[in-house]
Amino acid sequence: MFRGAITAIVTPFKADYSIDFDALDRLIDFQLEQGIEGIIPCGSTGEAITQTLEERCAVIEHTVKRVSERVPVLAGTGGSSTAEVVEATARARKLGADGALINTPAYNRPQQEGLYLHYAAVAKATPGFPIMLYNIPGRTAVNMNTEVMVRLCNDYPQSFVAYKDATANLKQTEEVLRLTPLVVLSGDDGLTLPMISMGAQGIVSVVANVAPKAIRQLSDLSRAGKLKEAAALNHKLAPLIDACFVESNPVPSKAALHLMGKCGPTARLPLAPISEKSLAVVRKALSDFAIL
Repeated sequence: MFRGAITAIVTPFKADYSIDFDALDRLIDFQLEQGIEGIIPCGSTGEAITQTLEERCAVIEHTVKRVSERVPVLAGTGGSSTAEVVEATARARKLGADGALINTPAYNRPQQEGLYLHYAAVAKATPGFPIMLYNIPGRTAVNMNTEVMVRLCNDYPQSFVAYKDATANLKQTEEVLRLTPLVVLSGDDGLTLPMISMGAQGIVSVVANVAPKAIRQLSDLSRAGKLKEAAALNHKLAPLIDACFVESNPVPSKAALHLMGKCGPTARLPLAPISEKSLAVVRKALSDFAIL
């Protein structure tokens, strides 16, 4: 279910920081028209950490209805409190999401046993609901070891089905591919090609917000083993990927989408508006990629 090119979609805000559901509709329609294979609302790119649970549920419900079963919707339900993650995941299931993306808890810095117990608690509360594990130590300050993922897969095989790898640690990526049945997806746009060449099955992408068709093409070419063509597209995409991370995600992507007329550029504090210098980088990347 969770394979190919999947977009970690931004949450558009109005100038007063309220959620812009009309813009969200435009963004979802753009993704589907361009051939994206899955959508994740309320991930880190969706600024879930700055939303209340009620806001997150509203975004998830709206996304599920707009997508209308055309592609899978994985709800971002991660957080730092296990009880809150359990509740968010249970509510996402009731709202019709096809699964949940759950990052390792941020700031707590749990032990490996704590990580196991955290995810096990969610699996017990939502039996059979598909979960994509999300390892992103650059944001959460903790790395989930491969051994924990092996235990989770062995103990809850109907729950843990996929893994978003944003560790930038290809050695661990190989371990997960070799030792678990998880469908591995790149969580780093810049590592899509090498990770798929190792056996990953796609990408959970930030850059797909801006260039969904190209990200889908990169995933397709890489998965088909057409590595020469994939490498050429990857080289072409590299400046756009860099531009989307010139400042903290999703500030550059929102600036790009604003330039494209898709939504406003607003990110919620503590994320600041993009600087003029960075905006020039984003504008040039869009122009060079023939998006503008």
